[in-house]
Amino acid sequence: MSDGTASSGGGPLGGPLRSRLRFRPLRLASAAVFALAGLIFWVSFNTAKGTDLRSDESMLRFSDLIEQRSHENDELEGSTARLREEVDALADRDSGVSPATRERLERAEAAAGAEEVSGAGLTVTLTDAPPDATARIPGWPEPSPDDLVIHQQDLQAVVNALWAGGAEGIRVMDQRLISTSAVRCVGNTLILQGRLYSPPYEVTAVGEPERLREALDGAPAIQAYKRYVDAYGLGWDVDEHRDTTLPGYAGPFDLQYAKPLD
Repeated sequence: MSDGTASSGGGPLGGPLRSRLRFRPLRLASAAVFALAGLIFWVSFNTAKGTDLRSDESMLRFSDLIEQRSHENDELEGSTARLREEVDALADRDSGVSPATRERLERAEAAAGAEEVSGAGLTVTLTDAPPDATARIPGWPEPSPDDLVIHQQDLQAVVNALWAGGAEGIRVMDQRLISTSAVRCVGNTLILQGRLYSPPYEVTAVGEPERLREALDGAPAIQAYKRYVDAYGLGWDVDEHRDTTLPGYAGPFDLQYAKPLD
């Protein structure tokens, strides 16, 4: 009896008041959640301005920016080459350098890749496989998209093999390589010295063609690449030249991130 009387009373600890105290925080929390959701929707709408936030427009703009920078770098390299020729002409006329010193300077410029080099050589061409390629060899799995494109390690393997085969100079696409050149790929797009290239990729070397071929055939990384050529149809072509000329490197030689040791 006493318990029933206490529970039915309207005092400070009565049942209806406990219910009101219990549900009020929940209502406040719910209101806060809805308010936060509304704020998020408003910020999203204000940012999008009625456009699709998941569209590829931003990626297209980024691609256009890369291509624009590539053209600008091309123009700057041409300007740099012309200025360097003028500087060299003035130096030859006014420096008073002895013939022996001039000869040492020319050898250094040739070793650095700043002078053009001519002679016999060969060109290696690497090409993506057709996008609908299937396995040509029994037992090989069906290819993934990565199996059908040229990768950075494929280009680097060709360059390394040509150097090992005694190449006097190497050009990738239309650019001469020097000791600080980096062959880098993003997906199947080559970024070389600030400029952008798409396949097919051409690598030309000046040197004894037979030695260059032997170096290519003996490189393990290239042997692995050729297995994919046979299995999925990636492109591999080697053309010999009786005489070819590689222009000198025309870009800057400054090391932006390296510091000399004391």
